[in-house]
Amino acid sequence: MDKLYYPAIMHPESDGGYSVWLHDISGCSSQGETLSEAVENIKDALGLFYEDAAEGNSTLPAPSTPNGTALEPGEFIAVIEFSPSEYLKTRSTKAVKKTLSIPTWLNSMAEAQQINFSAVLQSALVERLNAGLGK
Repeated sequence: MDKLYYPAIMHPESDGGYSVWLHDISGCSSQGETLSEAVENIKDALGLFYEDAAEGNSTLPAPSTPNGTALEPGEFIAVIEFSPSEYLKTRSTKAVKKTLSIPTWLNSMAEAQQINFSAVLQSALVERLNAGLGK
């Protein structure tokens, strides 16, 4: 699941700005003063729903197609592109504890150099997985 494309219902407000919600995910809504802000805000809301689903060992509903979505006068559909992996890279800071084993001699050398094991492991994993930000 690299990218998901959810249709969002955009509702222009009479006093300016937009309300926006995802028909496929009950309660996933947001707003913005501009169209661009509304799109970014609904992506953030979708990310929170994604994180909540992942913590509860569930999944997001599959995106539907915008065909047949009932709209009120003035409303329109915007397709929202969402990449769970990119979202987590930029917004999820929750740490996960991992237990690992290394040879005693390597541990002694690293401790003598005051090496931060977590930082080294994170850096190595990002490099190994080619998972740097912006890639």
